[in-house]
Parts: sequence; C-alpha cells; structure tokens
Amino acid sequence: MNVELKDIHFNYGKITALDGVDLALSEGACGLLGPNGAGKSTLLRILLGFLSPERGEGRVLGYDIKKEQFLIRRSVGYMPEDDCLIAGMDAVTFTAYFGEMSGMPRQEAMKRAHDVLFYVGLGESRYRLLETYSGGMKQRLKLAQALVHDPKLLFLDEPTSNLDPQGRNEILDLIKDISSKKDIQVLISSHILPDIEYTCSHVVILNKGKVAAQGDIEALKEIQYSLYEIKTKGENGGFLKALKDKGCRVEETEDQIMKVYMPANLSRNEIFQVALRENIQIRYFVKSRTSLEDLFAKTVGVD
Repeated sequence: MNVELKDIHFNYGKITALDGVDLALSEGACGLLGPNGAGKSTLLRILLGFLSPERGEGRVLGYDIKKEQFLIRRSVGYMPEDDCLIAGMDAVTFTAYFGEMSGMPRQEAMKRAHDVLFYVGLGESRYRLLETYSGGMKQRLKLAQALVHDPKLLFLDEPTSNLDPQGRNEILDLIKDISSKKDIQVLISSHILPDIEYTCSHVVILNKGKVAAQGDIEALKEIQYSLYEIKTKGENGGFLKALKDKGCRVEETEDQIMKVYMPANLSRNEIFQVALRENIQIRYFVKSRTSLEDLFAKTVGVD
C-alpha cells in the first residue's frame, strides 16, 4: 500500500477536523471529495507531512507519518491549488530547482526538468519567465514540478481550477495518462465531481471529519442506491410522500419524468406496491445510470 492510515484524529482547538479516519490506497487514481469543512485539507497536510495527527498511525510510501515526515515530503509529488511560482525564473530553472529540493543532483534535475516540461506541453515555452505564463500554463508548470523527481505518489489539489474547458480537458487527460501509464498513484482533491469521475476509479468521501464512503466508484454507486426513471398517470402527491417515507430521494424533471433514488435495502417492487396502494398507473419504468454527483449528494446528505 502506498498510503495506509488507521484511526487518524486531528483537532484545531475545540474544532474536530478528522475523527477516526481509516484510509488505504495502492494504485491508480483516487478522488478525495467532501463539502467545505469535511477535513480534506487537513488530511492532505497529514499525508504530506506538514501536520502530525493527535491520535492514530499511518504510513505514506512506507514512511511513518509521525516520525519520517521529511522523507515523505522528499518522496511524494504535490501540485498545490495556489500558485507557488518564483518571479524572475524561467520554467526549466524553476522545475529543476524543485528536483534538487527532492534530492536529485543538479545535472540530473535539469535534464529531467526538460523532459517533464515537454510532457506537460510546455516544451516550446520552457525558457519564458514565469510571470508571462497564462493561468493554464501555470497549472501545467505546477504539474511538471510535482513530477520532476519521478514520484510514486502524486497529490493534486484542485488541478483544474480556473481553467477554460479545453485547458481543463488537457489537464485531465494528462492525469489519466500519469495514473494509467506512468505507474504513479494519484490522489486528487477536487470540488468538480465530473473531473473525479473522468479520471478516477476509486473515491474517498469525507463528511464532518469521518470517511462517509470509500471504494470503487461504480461499485459504490450500485451499493448506495439504485436510480429509476418513472412516468406515471394519476395524482402523485400520496405516491411521492410514500416513496420519501421509505427513504427514497425523488426528483421531478421538466418532461414529467420522476427520478427515484432507492436505498440499497429496498427492492424495486416497493415502487409498484406503493403505486398500487396509491392508485397510480406506472407508464414508464427504466433503471438509469447514476453519477458521482448523485453518490456524493446521497452520502453527505445534500439534496
């Protein structure tokens, strides 16, 4: 396992940030999700060796999160949300500098800097001063500096923030290539759920400092609930109330189709039984594909 955490606790004074977090990551790309205040930033800081948990234990790339934080920071790659650029530097010097900070010899760091800048699409502009870079170029540069020392584990914090659609798609394709072809474990913290669904096969959802859901995205969507699209004939008031009383989430669309999200402990036959009791005719009934946004809303209690 590249990341193993057990019973991690962390408080800011009287405010609980993490409350018994268990985590295990081994390969591919994993998304880290949660509403504001869920504990995502605190968890990232612990994984990066910037904070030490008050209780619990864990390892990142085999290094103890309490005793070997410096070794963790030298070994992982980190693309921060905020810009970390140094004015007056060109891209190749900047990227090589981060390679040296990770322990690479200067000549090797410079060679590797050229390679990763070409990889992220900045090869032709690698000698330009950083202050002349656009927002999209800065995002690519932050990704390059995170990759320069060839880490086995990469943390990406809001990697597509402030990008136009084309730039966003290009960054997402790079992330998919990194996680699938470069043998690098990637953990992506993002509030853009379609980005996570496009790049990741696994997800960790935090809520109020606890792990609310963790595992394979497709499996979680099936386990948490099933989605059915329904058209009916008759007065729907009693029908909708009965479904909600059974724990279903119901959305009504403009084209008169109801989306019914059923918990895992209910059978679809329940829908027909409720319709019979409420004198409702079901004219259309189809099992639909759920999305990560649906899973997130159901998991953290957002309607």
